[in-house]
Amino acid sequence: MVAALLADQFESHRGHLLAVAYRMTGSVSDAEDAVQESWLRLAGAPQSQIEDLRAWLTTVVSRLCLDRLRSAAVRRESYVGQWLPEPVVTPVAGAGGSDPLATVVLRQEFRLAALVVLDQLTPPQRVAFVLHEGLAVPYSEIATILDITAEAARQLAARARKAVRDQTPQPVADGEHEAAVQKLLIALNTGDAQTVAAVLHPDALMIGDSGGTTPTARNVIVGPDKVARLFFGLIRRYGLEGADADFLATGVELVRVNGQLGAFVRAHPSDGTHPGFPARVMGFTVVNGLIQGAYDIANPAKLSGVRLR
Repeated sequence: MVAALLADQFESHRGHLLAVAYRMTGSVSDAEDAVQESWLRLAGAPQSQIEDLRAWLTTVVSRLCLDRLRSAAVRRESYVGQWLPEPVVTPVAGAGGSDPLATVVLRQEFRLAALVVLDQLTPPQRVAFVLHEGLAVPYSEIATILDITAEAARQLAARARKAVRDQTPQPVADGEHEAAVQKLLIALNTGDAQTVAAVLHPDALMIGDSGGTTPTARNVIVGPDKVARLFFGLIRRYGLEGADADFLATGVELVRVNGQLGAFVRAHPSDGTHPGFPARVMGFTVVNGLIQGAYDIANPAKLSGVRLR
């Protein structure tokens, strides 16, 4: 009976814990693992020593995420190509449902562009920023988690706050974002690079993340003309032109990527003429009605957040 009550109490905090862990790590799999590990630690902890269950669990998850962030930093040193966060991908209609992560990523601070910026922070900066800015956790408690002084925790959060403020694009309305993505897809159907370049922002960039599993941009591609050429290079390489040049008829599905319109490209086997490739997700950032950021997430290990049938 006591165990069942404890489990119910934990479940009431699961959505909060997943939100904290995902924003800290940018990884669906790491977030889910950290939350599950927090349950195991709770089950083995003396309940008389826990005054505030939500705060206790948040502290445990934060420490677990810090360990995962440090491990990820080591992995990134030998990672092939660029590194992007793991997206949460849901259907255009009915996204959310009972999935707590699908609901959480509808908030601006969980948008893909925001997570890309958080990925540039050091692990301690990221933990301090998320805890203080997102949850108003006092610096003294953050200091305990990071094993530093309260003043050092304040400085970490301040540096992170400045970096996030300077680098995160201003949020746009969902309608503006969707219109820009639709224009890009229509332009891709024309087969004309200049038409595609016209719907891209002057500061457009494309970042590909495959971890060496499949071809994409190894380096960040900057400029509308170069980004347009890369798009068509990938389309031609994999034979994605489709019947009557319909890009969406080749297994490309409109989806929500962290709450905003994006694309899910289903895995393609080799057809003898074109090589096959694993599934990939395309997310976008929109500035002034134009596509400013295109994110090609093609590493199968980073697609555990795909919630599609």
